[in-house]
Amino acid sequence: MTKRATRERQGAEFVKWMRPLLDCLRELGASRPRQVSEWIAEKERVPETVREELLQSKQERFHNQVQWARQYLVWEGLLDDSKWGIWSLTPRGIQTHLTDEQAKEIFRKWVTIHTEARRGSAQTPEAEKAAPAPIEALPDEEMLEAELLTVLRNLSPTGFERVCRHLLLAYGFENVTNTKQSRDGGIDGEGILQINPFVSSVVVFQCKRYQRSVTREEVTRLRGDAGGRADKALLITTGTFTPDARKEAERVTPRIELIDGEQLVAMFEEKQLGMKPRTIYEVDHVFFEQFKV
Repeated sequence: MTKRATRERQGAEFVKWMRPLLDCLRELGASRPRQVSEWIAEKERVPETVREELLQSKQERFHNQVQWARQYLVWEGLLDDSKWGIWSLTPRGIQTHLTDEQAKEIFRKWVTIHTEARRGSAQTPEAEKAAPAPIEALPDEEMLEAELLTVLRNLSPTGFERVCRHLLLAYGFENVTNTKQSRDGGIDGEGILQINPFVSSVVVFQCKRYQRSVTREEVTRLRGDAGGRADKALLITTGTFTPDARKEAERVTPRIELIDGEQLVAMFEEKQLGMKPRTIYEVDHVFFEQFKV
């Protein structure tokens, strides 16, 4: 089987998410990638086993496919590529309602464009775009998310609890402690959030190194464990949350704040906690124009 035929076969697996991806952003507006994946999984009734399946790179296969569907829609001009980590429709995308066959045509179109670009046979502006990476590869920001989540999931249970404590300290929590396993009752730690000089809040947190989704029952148990000892509870996971879990978290007494894998990565990035900044250069073609004569 040729490389192009292989890409055609693999591509058919993610092309089916182009249509619901547009539908999702029309309904929700600008959204983060995980929110889009969860919406599509619910609407398209994607089985939990499919959502949790991993690629050899340890990335979640379903989420990877949704990201690739998005990339092709960006090339097609239906999604905006201007904001890192936020997906939104272009004016053209808002008006576009794809059929599954039209999605396949978009895929075939861009495979052809990139193939011709690699051969150097096409000189159109579209063909000058960089050829796509292998089907499992992702843009830099998604690769970073996948790498950090893999690191966090490979920590020991107590190690993950301790790094979550470190993160809360970085965000201004005070007196943050990890509780002992024999006494925590499902609580992994607690701390104080000083809201202003007059008001503080007692917060407990629970940490789950998951690849799967946290369920409603787990949120309910945390509320029971936190009741009477905290004003608020945090549930931190390297996975995701089911829609029912999110609804359950919105109940009061105490309210539970949910931090999924995507948010967790963003928080580590914002505080540069365990992250090394890097500089990326691009060629300044204007500078070199003066040397062509």
